[in-house]
Amino acid sequence: MQMTFRWYGKGNDSITLKQIRQIPGIKGIVWALHDVPAGEIWPLERIEEVVKQANEYGLNTEVVESVNIHEDIKLGLPSRDHYIQMYKETLKNLGQFGVKVVCYNFMPVFDWFRTDLFKEMEDGSTALFFDAQKVRALTPEQVVKDIEENTKEFTLPGWEPERLKDLQHLFNLYKDITETDLLENLTYFLKEVCPVAEEYGIKMAIHPDDPPFSIFGLPRIVKNKEDIHRLLSAVDSPSNGFTFCSGSLGGNPANDLIDIVRSFASRIYFAHIRNVKHYEDGSFIESSHREADGSLPMNGIVNAMYESGFGGYIRPDHGRHIWDEVCRPGYGLYDRALGAMYLQGAWDTNVLLKNESFSSKKQQTV
Repeated sequence: MQMTFRWYGKGNDSITLKQIRQIPGIKGIVWALHDVPAGEIWPLERIEEVVKQANEYGLNTEVVESVNIHEDIKLGLPSRDHYIQMYKETLKNLGQFGVKVVCYNFMPVFDWFRTDLFKEMEDGSTALFFDAQKVRALTPEQVVKDIEENTKEFTLPGWEPERLKDLQHLFNLYKDITETDLLENLTYFLKEVCPVAEEYGIKMAIHPDDPPFSIFGLPRIVKNKEDIHRLLSAVDSPSNGFTFCSGSLGGNPANDLIDIVRSFASRIYFAHIRNVKHYEDGSFIESSHREADGSLPMNGIVNAMYESGFGGYIRPDHGRHIWDEVCRPGYGLYDRALGAMYLQGAWDTNVLLKNESFSSKKQQTV
């Protein structure tokens, strides 16, 4: 297991590489060229720049999140072949600099969604919150306005301004797109890019839908165990895998997260681990990583990954905003650093128990 930490880049993050390097156990950063619009090729010199910055602090750059997919590919428009070719060129460029995993998503219009970016919790910290009652009364335009008002200093992946200039037009384009259509378009994309990914030693790791159910009538195709099985079966390639995100899949209490880990362990190339606390009305808030603070079986998830022989990359996902930190929503330093330590402690406990068991058996043999 390799513990990593998401970093938005020099000048685009409140956190520095020097600070990340000081978190025990962090081996690499999870990065992207966030200013490059979806559909454009990532330049070699820009990739090299980030690699050099990270290497200066002894951090690898083997995981990219995300290389955004152009909406024309998701919609299955005739222009998709052009944008798929651009995507292939980006994969080739990333492969030249040792990138091993590309996390991506296939969510229409925007990817993640919350109704409140700074919901106050009982202890005075704030966190990302999904209000199931409120969302029923919201329009997409109201959501975008709230996002823009609360993120003036930092852009948010999936909510880039260029993608949201004509929101209603995008929604109209998806009006007749079914889940079957969207899956067919994803399959077409993967059949094209996976051979290139294989050639350059890159694993494509799709991120689950967040939340894992339809919002504003948009189709969702990576929301549960059945969807994951369907996707992995659609394209027979070792480069076709997924990102296990406990917080995204955990937004639906019906998802058995431990079973999902055990069922697809060999195809999990990247993992986002975070906790969420469920409410009876379907709402949820992103709590601390500690199991007792939320509703997800955090220790059971880590145990299942360890027992399944997981050797990929993990990062502590969204954290609370604590100690008056000013940061990008969900991506402060302090609570994610605490999360990294909590997850490594859970992992180390498995190592310790295994060693004790081995030692005990050896003594019995003697």
